[in-house]
Amino acid sequence: MAKTYTFSMIKPDAVESGYIGLILDKITSSGFKIIAMKFTQLSSREAEKFYDIHKTKPFFGELIKFMTRGPIVAMILEKDNAVDDFRTLIGSTNPEQAKEGTIRKLFASSVGENAIHGSDSDENAKTESFFHFSGREIF
Repeated sequence: MAKTYTFSMIKPDAVESGYIGLILDKITSSGFKIIAMKFTQLSSREAEKFYDIHKTKPFFGELIKFMTRGPIVAMILEKDNAVDDFRTLIGSTNPEQAKEGTIRKLFASSVGENAIHGSDSDENAKTESFFHFSGREIF
């Protein structure tokens, strides 16, 4: 099977809680190779553009406020079957429903503050990756 890619970001709640290292260890020990990574903070405009798909939903304002309240760690990850394997690794959006050992079960506190993002398709992985990284930042 050919290597594929997914986009992820460690969200402000997990950064604030000091979980960056623990989450990165979980990712790399699960066979993912980090091919791009940066510590950054989204502006309101960037967050609104990134989450445009949710703009008509009632939680949109809260989502933007949350995602801009502090820094994130943005990453592109490489692995066979990257999108599906990463979705399995991070677990359900609701940490109470997430399987034991998943990132959200271990590090998320709620549905709204769920520690980490992972692309839901190969197409979105590409779009999200190039939203955050230029070609010269990807190794």
